[in-house]
Amino acid sequence: MTVLTTPASAVRLARQGRPIGEHIFRITLLSSLIIALGFLAMLLIYVVQEGWPRLDSTLWESMPSIRRPETAGVQSGIFGTLWIIGLTALMALPTGVLAAVYLEEYADKTKWYNKLIELNISNLAAVPSIVYGILGLGIIARWLDFGFTVMTGAITVSLLVLPIVIISAREAIRAVPPSIREGSLALGATQWQTIYRQVLPSAIPGIATGSILALSRAIGEAAPFLMLGAATLVRFNPEGVWSSFTVLPLQIYSFISQSREEFHILASAAIVVLLAILLLMNSVAIWLRNRFQKRW
Repeated sequence: MTVLTTPASAVRLARQGRPIGEHIFRITLLSSLIIALGFLAMLLIYVVQEGWPRLDSTLWESMPSIRRPETAGVQSGIFGTLWIIGLTALMALPTGVLAAVYLEEYADKTKWYNKLIELNISNLAAVPSIVYGILGLGIIARWLDFGFTVMTGAITVSLLVLPIVIISAREAIRAVPPSIREGSLALGATQWQTIYRQVLPSAIPGIATGSILALSRAIGEAAPFLMLGAATLVRFNPEGVWSSFTVLPLQIYSFISQSREEFHILASAAIVVLLAILLLMNSVAIWLRNRFQKRW
């Protein structure tokens, strides 16, 4: 007769009794992870090796050129991308979080209009980005007469990532234990005080992670900007929200479509810059998650 003296011994006994199917399932999952990481590593190694000759200060200090790729850069694409992502964060994140708070904390889920809202949010999260580009072109750029500007691009991309922000924020708010709310309300706090001081701070790690993932999708989009008429060769940085612009994905697409090998090297270097910006954003999300994460 075996005596369970510690939790570790209980875990060991549980592992000894696992069926062979569970071991096969674990091996399959581990193999899938290794294959995915292997392909990602191969892609990163190839891009870095290809763009290494152009990974210097000229890349982010110079403007793009179709005549002299050896001295061309992607400065306008970097600044355009930062403008778009900054405005998208300002518009999509507060709106998405507040919508999630309403749907989780205030909405009556038995009402037909709340069910309709939830259904539409789930459907919009799966809509292809080119559809949002058509929406931005027809309504924002032409009907509202915003033109092909930074504001048009930011609003279009905000609509693209808004369902993702709402869904991730709802999951983070839902993960907060009900006892937190009940304890706050029992001590005399109002519902809004409970949400603002207890629920939202506890949900920050999940909200931050989901928001960065949404912005990470936005930073790599090219289809909506192609529909909006964003130029691929812009030799100036945006001066405001009503200025013309370009973004790194469009510049990379333009360089790849050229026949000269120098443009392909330049495109690989621009991909590395785009990945560096994406890695920085993800690092911020990881820091926020570790800084505010709580164990329940």
